Amino acid sequence: MKGKFTVALGFLALIAVGAVLLALPPCRVSGEWGDGMSSVFTACSAVCVTGLTVVDIAGTFSTAGQIVLLALVEVGCLGLMMCGTFLMIAIGRRLSLASEFSLMNAYGVEQVKGVKSLILWVIGSMLFFELLGAAALWWELRDPYLAVFYSVMGFCNAGFSVLPGSIAAFAGNPWVVLTLACETILGSIGFLVIFNLLTFKFIHRPSGGRGRMSLQSSVVLRFTGYLLLVGFLGFLALEWNGALQGMGGRQRLYVAFYQAVTPRTCGFCLVPTESLKPLTRLMYEVLMFIGGAPGSAAAGIKVTTFAVLIYTLLALCRGDRETIISRRMVPMDIVRESIVIFMALVVLVTLTMGVLLLTEDGRGIPTDALFFEACSAITTTGLSMGDTTSSLSPAGRVAIMCAMFCGRLGALSVVLMIGDRETQRHVRYPAEELVVG
Repeated sequence: MKGKFTVALGFLALIAVGAVLLALPPCRVSGEWGDGMSSVFTACSAVCVTGLTVVDIAGTFSTAGQIVLLALVEVGCLGLMMCGTFLMIAIGRRLSLASEFSLMNAYGVEQVKGVKSLILWVIGSMLFFELLGAAALWWELRDPYLAVFYSVMGFCNAGFSVLPGSIAAFAGNPWVVLTLACETILGSIGFLVIFNLLTFKFIHRPSGGRGRMSLQSSVVLRFTGYLLLVGFLGFLALEWNGALQGMGGRQRLYVAFYQAVTPRTCGFCLVPTESLKPLTRLMYEVLMFIGGAPGSAAAGIKVTTFAVLIYTLLALCRGDRETIISRRMVPMDIVRESIVIFMALVVLVTLTMGVLLLTEDGRGIPTDALFFEACSAITTTGLSMGDTTSSLSPAGRVAIMCAMFCGRLGALSVVLMIGDRETQRHVRYPAEELVVG
């Protein structure tokens, strides 16, 4: 319980520090102190790696302010648990065994040579891919600052932009679009899946852990591919004569591909979300709800949770008592955790939507736009329908900040709640049938 409060307070402290920095005159284009609400909201969105904003980033924050924003996104992506562990190791302190297991579980890893190696791998791989993406973007944009800014935002799955219309200015540039798509995908599959891929031996695979494609990596990669394919084909079919109208054949393909990538909790968009058809936005909401992989920059219920739920449902339909994925039996504890995570997110979306309906009553914001905003905030995606975020009342903005905070903290809270406090019942109660369904 203490660990959960420590992580939550750490996030709140980082948001508070970020809000103060973003409100400083040197961080503002006007050179004056910024208002508290916009500063707190932007800091919360950055730390939670969301991208929702109530102000124009380029028109409000100076270069110094945008650098602070980048730093908040980087720290938020790594997570305070990882950063705190890194600092503890750097000053010579050792984690307890329970804390090491919690950290390993948070990043979906079973066999890594110590927490120190894990931390160095996570930070090193993150910086490597961001620098690689920045180099690729600089090749086309010829602007080092824009290249670094969008590379960081792409890999960290944040949706902040210093250009109007998100990244619509790049819609005609396939190199930039596909580079950002690759970075977003890498950021959403998780650090340890990348680690497993790099240590996987495709020809001669030993029987040990190293070099073996884990079930975790296999499920993440397969379901990421499935969801990208469904999103790509769905967007093409639904928006061919809609948002994609007027584009050439090749441009339609890479724009549709990117629009299938971005609802996996990125927040960038090439076409305005409000211009999409209602069915397309519903598809977006489903993709946002599922999210990315554990131990990644993405949120949502996670693709592994979705996979467990799907295979459990199939097992029930076949009359099987066990959930089997790729000839591996999934423990019942994992099945129960998946159900809890799914229901928790449903409850959070419902509560957020209820609060928004109460606070925004009479302000003229469509109900579907509020629901989209609630899903985007809880899953820390950062997509929004038009100027919905900036049109919210102060109470509505607080509700969105709470939603982003809960969505970002969700995975860490689950990790700290599960496992190390196993209780045993010494009293067994009689069973009795209950009619359901």
